[in-house]
Amino acid sequence: MLPLPVLEEAASEMTNYRGCGMSVMEMSHRSEVYQNIFREAKADLKRLLKIPDTHEVVFMQGGAILQFSAVPLNLIGRTGKADYAVTGNFSSIAMKEAKKYGEISVACSSEDKNHTYIPAQDDIHVSSGASYFHYCSNNTVYGTEWKYVPDTGDIPLVCDMSSNIMSSPVDVSKYGVIYAGVQKNLAPAGMAVVIVDKALVGAEHPLTPELMKYRVMIDNDSMLNTPPCYTIYMLGLVLKWLEKQGGPEGIARIKVEKAKILYDVLDDSKMFKGNASVPARSDMNITFRTANDELDGVFVREASHAGFENLKGHRAVGGMRASIYNAMPTEGVEKLAAFMRSFEARFHD
Repeated sequence: MLPLPVLEEAASEMTNYRGCGMSVMEMSHRSEVYQNIFREAKADLKRLLKIPDTHEVVFMQGGAILQFSAVPLNLIGRTGKADYAVTGNFSSIAMKEAKKYGEISVACSSEDKNHTYIPAQDDIHVSSGASYFHYCSNNTVYGTEWKYVPDTGDIPLVCDMSSNIMSSPVDVSKYGVIYAGVQKNLAPAGMAVVIVDKALVGAEHPLTPELMKYRVMIDNDSMLNTPPCYTIYMLGLVLKWLEKQGGPEGIARIKVEKAKILYDVLDDSKMFKGNASVPARSDMNITFRTANDELDGVFVREASHAGFENLKGHRAVGGMRASIYNAMPTEGVEKLAAFMRSFEARFHD
């Protein structure tokens, strides 16, 4: 979901961006008009996340999944080894991809309980000589979220923040690489934001494609080729909107309130049951189900008729999933909670 004010502003500028006579979709990425759009979006991102000078921002096509390859290609060459925390669907896919490029160890996993929890710090076993430790901070499929930053000592942290970036403050200095596909919280699909500690670049695998080398992308300010211009423009508009909400600090307060509305329904319910363990419950993706698959199907169909879309859960979990990303207004969450209570009143024996 994108904020309505952002969509309205984009619509007003669709055919003529601020009097320049053309759409952002049409202009050269090298033109001064577009360069201003690009520079402002990048500066706003750095300011809102308080990104230190030790790190650089690059915009890369291919979304987060391309980073499943780019991360090991750029980083694993220092020792040939890396550690992965496997706490859901995307961290599992990322680890599988990384195995093509080096020796990968599972530092911790929640697979034993179908990823319903997040391992504790004491359960993380970091390998000696690992080039980096990778984890996914929010697991969209299973509805779990890391509530702490793993302590890996001198091993650089790499984090996939695709589904919860900009939803709370982040100490970027603790990370070697942060990456996020933009399509959940920042912009339309088509790009990943990658925040890289500049001290880690330059040791990439010799067969790494130029477009996937962090060093090359930093040196060319994300413009080795034509970047996803319109997505970056939309990112800039979303960042302005986020700033008006109080930035990550303001959004953090709002997201906790929104999540509590739905979790209160689950906690009070005799019909609905949450998928995730309470300490690991995500503020972005609330996963739940009824007593059986048939009733789940009825809920999804009736919810759709009532105007609630995309509530069917992932096949790995079943049930339902309510994604309440940054742009979802509190009113929408309140209406879903009311629908859930009404549904239970009608169908619970």
